[in-house]
Amino acid sequence: MQLEIFQVDAFSAEPFGGNPAAVIPLDSWLPDAVLQRIAEENNLSETAYFVRNGECFDLRWFTPTVEVDLCGHATLASAYVLFEQLGEQTQVLRFNTRSGELRVSRGADGLLSMDFPAKQPLAVEVPAGLLEALGLRTAKGVYRSDDYVVVIDDAALLDTLTPDFVALSAFDVRGVAVTAAGRGFDFVTRWFGPRVGVNEDPVTGSAHTSLAPIWADLLGSSVLSCEQGGARKGQLQCQVPGNGRVIISGRAALFLRGLVYL
Repeated sequence: MQLEIFQVDAFSAEPFGGNPAAVIPLDSWLPDAVLQRIAEENNLSETAYFVRNGECFDLRWFTPTVEVDLCGHATLASAYVLFEQLGEQTQVLRFNTRSGELRVSRGADGLLSMDFPAKQPLAVEVPAGLLEALGLRTAKGVYRSDDYVVVIDDAALLDTLTPDFVALSAFDVRGVAVTAAGRGFDFVTRWFGPRVGVNEDPVTGSAHTSLAPIWADLLGSSVLSCEQGGARKGQLQCQVPGNGRVIISGRAALFLRGLVYL
């Protein structure tokens, strides 16, 4: 069996930026164990698979170790493959996922916009050991959704973070985002997810379903420019329209196209 595979750098206008994802179109679903083994072999933060289902597509995402409920950059990469590589003519793609129906639209300028459910994280006390695990002394605030979101005052501290990934994996959340205002954007972020097999994700679209509502409240703005990453970075635009959704937009670039042999 041969499967076509695309590797796409999401949230970047050109290769070598943003967050790479593998995308594999399928005619029908393979066994879950096979999907997981392929993702493990790809060794990217996410491998996305989709199957056409009428006018929609069923979409799933796998890290090298687990299937996840929501992934932004691999959704963006999947939409890019359908629009730019497989010739889909519709202006809005509809994906059936474990997080409900997700829609991705394309603009005339090539910008892809994802319509995701918003999360409103709750402010919480700083969990014992969290700041130490991140290499931080203080935080402006800590919030919890499916991630911990740690807001700090100084964006320059993001570049100095030296997380203890073993310690971070002990917290019962999907991942930990550390975020600050500045560096020419409304906010900037790094995201760590050792619990799901991704020590650091360059750009985590799904994390912005929590980050964008937090920063919309902090900055009093519903339109936000964002950057995420450490050594490798990507750029996003977020809108918080106040209807329980977050619009996350970005660009993508094809890095490779090939075949998987099974």
